[in-house]
Amino acid sequence: PTDMPEMPPCKFSPEEYKVRAKSSGFLCLYSAKLVTYYKKPVFIHKGHMQWLWDVDGRRYLDLFAGVATVSVGHCHPKVTAAAEQQLKDLWHTTNIYVYPALHEYCEKLASYLPDPLKVIYLTNSGSEANDLAMLMARLHTGNFDTITFRGSYHGGSPQTMGLTSNAAYKYPIANGLGCTNTMCPDVFRGPWGGSHCRDSPIQTIRQCSCAQGQCTANEQYIGQLKETLATSVPSRIAAFFGEPIQGVGGAVQYPKNYLKEAYKLVRERGGVCIADEVQTGFGRTGTHFWGFQGHDVIPDMVTMAKGIGNGFPMGAVVTTPEIAASFAKGVHFNTFGGNPMACAVASSVLDVIKEDGTQKISLDVGTYLMTELAKLRDKYEVVGDVRGKGLQIGVEMVKDKVCNRSDTQLSSHACITCVITSCISMEAYDTVKMT
Repeated sequence: PTDMPEMPPCKFSPEEYKVRAKSSGFLCLYSAKLVTYYKKPVFIHKGHMQWLWDVDGRRYLDLFAGVATVSVGHCHPKVTAAAEQQLKDLWHTTNIYVYPALHEYCEKLASYLPDPLKVIYLTNSGSEANDLAMLMARLHTGNFDTITFRGSYHGGSPQTMGLTSNAAYKYPIANGLGCTNTMCPDVFRGPWGGSHCRDSPIQTIRQCSCAQGQCTANEQYIGQLKETLATSVPSRIAAFFGEPIQGVGGAVQYPKNYLKEAYKLVRERGGVCIADEVQTGFGRTGTHFWGFQGHDVIPDMVTMAKGIGNGFPMGAVVTTPEIAASFAKGVHFNTFGGNPMACAVASSVLDVIKEDGTQKISLDVGTYLMTELAKLRDKYEVVGDVRGKGLQIGVEMVKDKVCNRSDTQLSSHACITCVITSCISMEAYDTVKMT
């Protein structure tokens, strides 16, 4: 288009890309082709804070953050410096030995979590973290069955594939034995929802007749969970996994009190409650450092990855001393989990989040962006819903706003999930129009 506004200025000048690969020789995994939305792949060469450059020198404003991973900006100078320093000191040993980076980081991370969540296991990814959490829950409770939401994504390993309830990420093999999915309390596309249901600056366009302090949608969705507990699992279960805001499923938000009531039901049946903070953690939602805090609950376990290392491979499970004691029935060992490099980078990320105020940036910029996107929703029929908190944002595109719910005939839908790097400035949105 010739009428697009100019990009905001950027003082950083990347080095020119010298080595050119022939387009016919550009290799990529076949599976990667299935999740791209362009005819010509974007060949990324350089990153700096909220900006990316391709091999031809074209600059992009990154609204994807490396799949919700870049939490403080591409190649943040302070994080880069921490990595460089650790490279000079110690690359690798295992966590069966004592080294400063490991213990300093674990103490720092634990300070961000409420009691009794103070025991930390470090992994290399979110899938690893969720796989480990499921194992720990089963060992601790002596039960086997686990419940997740439909539309959820908790990983792609053989075990976590069972937790994941999204057909695009499932293979036709035996996976995730003992995993049961319950209805996702989606107040936009689900059978129930209204204009006051979710904790977001933007509500749905659905009408609501609930009295003050009452939420009929929440009651109905809790009823669905009770039905699942009564018919689909044994009387005693191992765990309930839930993302505070469903990420891959489309930045789906639940009724405000849903998780609080769900946690109570799960614990009554002997299960532990696990918050998957892989996408929502580290201040991305703006109002809180952890997504579960926005629901006024304290889980029994928290899993995290992605933003924990700003792109460096790392994950973690944080749990209670009681659950950790049950896990001592065998020897747990992870060669690369909590290696010196990962700990140094992740420790620096925590420092930068605090020093740069990225949580506040997420709140301010995210609220501004959602408010502006809501104007497009009100103007265009193709925009069905805008939702989220901070910089965890979803925009749902529909063919018919009336036919967008599961209790009517759904004609078509797609969701654009926006999980922006938290270093992005308000000025970028003042200049770049969302079209």
